[in-house]
Amino acid sequence: MKEKQLIEQYFQDHKDAFIEHIRRLVQIRSTKGEARPQMPFGEGPARALDETLVIAQQLGLLTNNIDYYVGTISINEQETKLGILGHVDVVGEGSNWSFDPYEAIVKDGKMYGRGTSDDKGPVIAAMYALAAIKDLGIPLAYNTKLIVGTDEESGCEDIEYYFKKEQAPPYVFTPDAEFPVINIEKGAIRTAFRAQVQPTKQLPRVRSINGGYKVNVVPPEADAVIEGLTVDELAHYVQGVTAATSVQFECSEQGEGAVAIHAIGEGGHASTPESANNAITALLTLIAALPLSESEGHHMLKGVNSIFPHGDHGAEAAGLAMSDAESGSLTMNFSIIAYDGQSFEGYFDSRVPLCATEENTFDVLEQKFAPYKLVLERDNFEPPHHTPADSPFVKTLLHVYEQYTGLPGECIAIGGGTYVHDIEGGVAFGPTMSGIDTRMHSNDEFIIVDDLLLAAQIYAQVIVEICGEQSKF
Repeated sequence: MKEKQLIEQYFQDHKDAFIEHIRRLVQIRSTKGEARPQMPFGEGPARALDETLVIAQQLGLLTNNIDYYVGTISINEQETKLGILGHVDVVGEGSNWSFDPYEAIVKDGKMYGRGTSDDKGPVIAAMYALAAIKDLGIPLAYNTKLIVGTDEESGCEDIEYYFKKEQAPPYVFTPDAEFPVINIEKGAIRTAFRAQVQPTKQLPRVRSINGGYKVNVVPPEADAVIEGLTVDELAHYVQGVTAATSVQFECSEQGEGAVAIHAIGEGGHASTPESANNAITALLTLIAALPLSESEGHHMLKGVNSIFPHGDHGAEAAGLAMSDAESGSLTMNFSIIAYDGQSFEGYFDSRVPLCATEENTFDVLEQKFAPYKLVLERDNFEPPHHTPADSPFVKTLLHVYEQYTGLPGECIAIGGGTYVHDIEGGVAFGPTMSGIDTRMHSNDEFIIVDDLLLAAQIYAQVIVEICGEQSKF
């Protein structure tokens, strides 16, 4: 096909500029910050959106900034038939990187950096798809609009704001997952449990525990302070829990009979907790094993450890294990903990299949928490998203994927929630090739540059199929 050859040649010719434009975005630390005028999600996301729109203008595309919540990038001023939803905000960088997370180093065909795969690299890929169709002069009957958000990682207030002003296009995909096509996104429970604790001065005791920094991230680190035990007395227990969990512990004397414990696991995305190593649940395993004095707080900590034991990614101990043929199994991530001997707060992120309901999740958890006087916050049940696999839109995406990769196309389900979760008929479509773990939300996040270039070519062809003069849509 002539169009396919033109598109492939375009991206060969523009590879260096493509890489440099991703680098320009990655170099901006766009984690959520304090709201300021013209910066609803802080300075970083606003700067990243500005840079995104500047790059789009340099590529000859039409841009609009909707109050720094969302930016839009269009090929032309015709009616929009296809929408592509991406984002330029990122989660925090964490620690233990092999490269500076904001330098966008390219080594052995991979670009490393926070946002390379989630979602700055994919935004540039989609932007270049628009630019390719424009520059190649391929005639279009409709517009494709790239919609770039700035709060995907922290609640999606950006897209909510935008779609109060604008209607979603008839066909929408997000380049924020993997190929071939993700037509099912599990639902989610992201909520908290809390308790007031009767203080105790009896030693040994837990003075404090803190860990995690974002509900949709598997916590890579956690800390505790123990009073009444020495480093030497802890050594045997630490050795045993490290052997059982593979989480490392650093213990140091803090004076006044206190020991600081630093747990080092491996971070990851809450939708795939099995691919990470949760520092909080490992630390609770250690605390439950220690010879601490009996107290209400210790009883609560041991209870939470029994409900969320280390490695129980399917939440069997919590009584939530469930699955269905279409969407797979429920997953659980204990995300954040804060305990100071007087109050106890924890947050978790569970991705739930199509068969999940508030009754078979919240009701069950409440019964589990009750013996430990822990109060569950009963909100934030997000239903699953399902777009039929036989829709013409999905069939077209799969056809183009097969055409450019030579691989069989199929629909899959994921635990992650994307921008299209609340958009009827929306799907996630690339840009990562199946089976590649790009370590999003963890250290050493990366993209394979050639794979992302191929994804951009696929997106360009989809624009032709949906918006071209010969389109059947």
